[in-house]
Amino acid sequence: MPVPVPRQRVSSPSRAAVAGTTSAAVSDLVLLVIEDDPAGTFTVPELVDASGSRVKIRTARNLTEAERLLTDDVHCVLVDLALPSCRPDGDPLTPLHHVLRLAPRHAVLALTPSGDAELAAAAVSAGAQDHLCREELDGPLLIRAIRYAVERKRADSVQVKLAESRLRAQENARLERGLLPTPLLQGSDLRFAARYRPGRSRALLGGDFYDTVRTPDGTVHAMIGDVCGHGPDEAALGVELRIAWRALTLAGLCGDELLSTLQQVLEHERDNEEIFATLCTVDIAPDGRRAGLCLAGHPSPLIARSGRAAQLLPYEDGGPALGLLPRARWPRRQVELGGSWSLMMYTDGLIEGRSAGPDSPRLGQDGMVEMINRQLSAGLGGEELLEAAVAEVRELNGGELTDDVAVLLLARDRTAADRTTADRPGTPATAPGRRRARRR
Repeated sequence: MPVPVPRQRVSSPSRAAVAGTTSAAVSDLVLLVIEDDPAGTFTVPELVDASGSRVKIRTARNLTEAERLLTDDVHCVLVDLALPSCRPDGDPLTPLHHVLRLAPRHAVLALTPSGDAELAAAAVSAGAQDHLCREELDGPLLIRAIRYAVERKRADSVQVKLAESRLRAQENARLERGLLPTPLLQGSDLRFAARYRPGRSRALLGGDFYDTVRTPDGTVHAMIGDVCGHGPDEAALGVELRIAWRALTLAGLCGDELLSTLQQVLEHERDNEEIFATLCTVDIAPDGRRAGLCLAGHPSPLIARSGRAAQLLPYEDGGPALGLLPRARWPRRQVELGGSWSLMMYTDGLIEGRSAGPDSPRLGQDGMVEMINRQLSAGLGGEELLEAAVAEVRELNGGELTDDVAVLLLARDRTAADRTTADRPGTPATAPGRRRARRR
């Protein structure tokens, strides 16, 4: 049965009337009608409402013809559920299912017999944006239904994309959290703290990496590094280097031998020969008083000893960054730590920010040492010290830091360490009496 669209309600306005419409008028839309006898349904090639907004009409007698006419400029499809050629199984929704598969990105309206509320509800449930009753259809109603359907489809598409984006972000966050290191320090009397801030927006992981492990002989090994660049490829390479470092360290490698092997890993895994990574490794003796230091193009750690100002550890004997020279060597330097100390390892993101906002000089290592000494004088330590350091660097920079920042802090308190040692099973008892005897 043809759909009655009264001519007097959809007639085209005069050119003057169209010219007088405001610029805020909704843009023209294109409707594809799929119906057995479209010529008897729509007697005009377009519909125009009172505001001058137009809906251009294309007609198709079957789904094969509809597929040919379904071009990118079509905004909405009106499918007659009474199409006999599309209902071999007798299911009135079969034409709609065909159209939904044919036009997954288009708004779809279902044309149903008047009074068949159950079929109309089923059509919307199946995926149509709305339904129209054949006997109640007129021009203004059709135009309004088309515009609502198009906007509803657009909103649905946005919601789907937001949901997909949210799921991807959640998966990425779970993945990146799983790739962040968990320090292995069981049995050690050293205190550990770390702060990590990737330079990439909405990322949890950047090209900086760090790790800390304690080997069976009681030595605590710490490492911090930085892959040049800030993208996901650099973050992935940083994770690979960190995992390789942990495995090699637990296997007993140290110093030059370890860094030479890490360089081989880097050369094999990097995308191009211009990629390099800086690295700083420290191995702290079981008694906590001495450490071996290796630098591969990386800033030297900062040490704060009890009763003394913080200062940088020696850095004259460092080697080149990993990936720069094929047969490089990285000497291991022995340093004295003392009884009570705090050792801070960091990446260059902490020192390359501006010292007083945009266009000011960079903070640099000297500025960082001054800042840390000021915070130590204020009584900060551990997590609070790192949090304050990163926050002040960002404030001095005058906004977010564009580079990744990683900071690692290991600290030893001599009194607590001596107490822990005395409490360990098998430790000869008492040291207090022995110390008194020696003093006498």
